[in-house]
Amino acid sequence: MQLIYKAVPWAIRASFISSLMTLSGASLAAGFALNDHSATASGNALAGAAASNTDMSYSFWNPALFTNAKKTSIYVSGAYLLPEMDVTVNSATKRTGETTTTDITSDGKPSGDIVDETIIPALYFAIPFKTGTVLGVSLNAPFGLSGEYGDDWAGRYHSAKTGVQDIALSFSIAQRLTKWASIGASTHIHQANVRLDAAVTDLGLGTGDGYGKLEGDDVALSYSVGFMLEPLKGTRFGVGYRSEIDFTFEGDAEYSNIDPTVESTRDIENAYLYDELTFPSVLSIGLEQDFGSKFKLGISAIRTGWSSLDEMRIKFGEGQNPGRQGDSVLTFDFEDQWFYSIGVSYDVTENLTLRTGIAKDYSPVKDEYRSARTPDGDRDWVSVGGTYRFSPDTSLVFAYTHVEVEDVNLNRTGSLEEDYVRGALNADYKSSAEVISLALNMAF
Repeated sequence: MQLIYKAVPWAIRASFISSLMTLSGASLAAGFALNDHSATASGNALAGAAASNTDMSYSFWNPALFTNAKKTSIYVSGAYLLPEMDVTVNSATKRTGETTTTDITSDGKPSGDIVDETIIPALYFAIPFKTGTVLGVSLNAPFGLSGEYGDDWAGRYHSAKTGVQDIALSFSIAQRLTKWASIGASTHIHQANVRLDAAVTDLGLGTGDGYGKLEGDDVALSYSVGFMLEPLKGTRFGVGYRSEIDFTFEGDAEYSNIDPTVESTRDIENAYLYDELTFPSVLSIGLEQDFGSKFKLGISAIRTGWSSLDEMRIKFGEGQNPGRQGDSVLTFDFEDQWFYSIGVSYDVTENLTLRTGIAKDYSPVKDEYRSARTPDGDRDWVSVGGTYRFSPDTSLVFAYTHVEVEDVNLNRTGSLEEDYVRGALNADYKSSAEVISLALNMAF
């Protein structure tokens, strides 16, 4: 069995937004979640995101916050992500024990940029009614990650190209029950596509590496619910919950330049594939407090249920030789983790509001299962932003966030069964990201 299999999907082809978006950069949030859903929320590091009364873009974390729209409104946001990732290969060996770094460059590093700059859009549209009911539609990318090492670096048997992309179209209803209480719910339609590439070893035969590409896609449903309370004027508390997403990715395994001996010994062939994978739930808890008429303090605690990702197990259907190709597995064993943030906003003038915030985002990846597909570490955020109001119904929102990722070491010794053919890899990762967000918020 050739374990080309790797973690964390790529490339969704959602034709209705393909002209707007290319999601192929490093993830801003821990794991492979994306938190770039609102330039307003990004300005103070998502502080108070489940409780804020600022605008309807906070509905991503709590659908009850669609009640922030008092008129028919549209909010269009885009985040420009500039990631940096530096990989230093300390050692790498094939299954045969041969050092892979001597086969390529002098240091075994990837030959180009691993992660690319990208734009992540978000869109919200709301129609309120006199009854206190608001109907909403939104478009977001809840999960996304991509990394392209190339097929000539020392860890090419562990990963050459990988990523995940998930596009969600959501339909929401929110109801203001009283002046101090609102509830909301959403149904989400997700479209996702998986792409996993890696080099295939020649097992020391001297014929050169082959290449394998695994690709699949799926459409799935999920839901979210939430409430917001304002028991005292100026004190808001909100909770939002986004459910798990159950995907069954289906597609094809395609191999090229495989040595015939390797193909027969390792049971490798082009075939149909499928993989059942559950993306995590997200629980958002927010508190927002007004101090006077100009100053707000926000606090957020967001828990992502990453433990739903215990492993990725790809199963192969019948090729030319039915039943030959066994499951390909990559262990995640992710842990549920928290994101914490605190931030403030201040109305400098009637037209200008400024924001700032800090956050700590804990990674779900365990050291023993860190891989070239998931070289993740804890993240620290520092954010600034603001809103300029051209009129009561039209405003421009801006934000800048610096994300510093903890330096991590990847140490795959080859002892895990899933690494039997990949061999060993030890590498150090240094990563960071700059994010520039802009949004236009308009009411009619």
